[in-house]
Amino acid sequence: MTIQRMDNVGIVVEDLPAAVAFFLELGLELEGEAPVGGPAVDRLVGLDGVRCDLAVVRTPDGHGRLELMKFHSPAATAGDPDAPVNALGIRRVMFAVEDIEDVLARLRAHGAEPMGELVRYEDDYRLCYVRGPGGIILALAEKLD
Repeated sequence: MTIQRMDNVGIVVEDLPAAVAFFLELGLELEGEAPVGGPAVDRLVGLDGVRCDLAVVRTPDGHGRLELMKFHSPAATAGDPDAPVNALGIRRVMFAVEDIEDVLARLRAHGAEPMGELVRYEDDYRLCYVRGPGGIILALAEKLD
């Protein structure tokens, strides 16, 4: 086998503290924060003069991680924070949650807004898409018993 695991998904954000607070409210745990930069980082990512603050948040089971990055140099390029879910590229991250209505209420306090309706999918799940800080799209899934 060539792949051992998926280590993390990187998300570039404008407001790192707001993004961290959003994901902590969702139930992820802060694994660490650090500034990054220097020649090795420049060579790795193919940019010059990288200065970036990052925070890694992980799921409670320890298997899923997001690397949230705020670039100071070079400045982040603008994407479309209002892009629809069918835009090309990575568009959303899905999380399994226990009480979807409680999670939605807590995330709304951090500026999240549902993109559509909270729906019941067959007899298996309740699902909702939410847009969070900087246009980040989350899908929330509550397994029904």
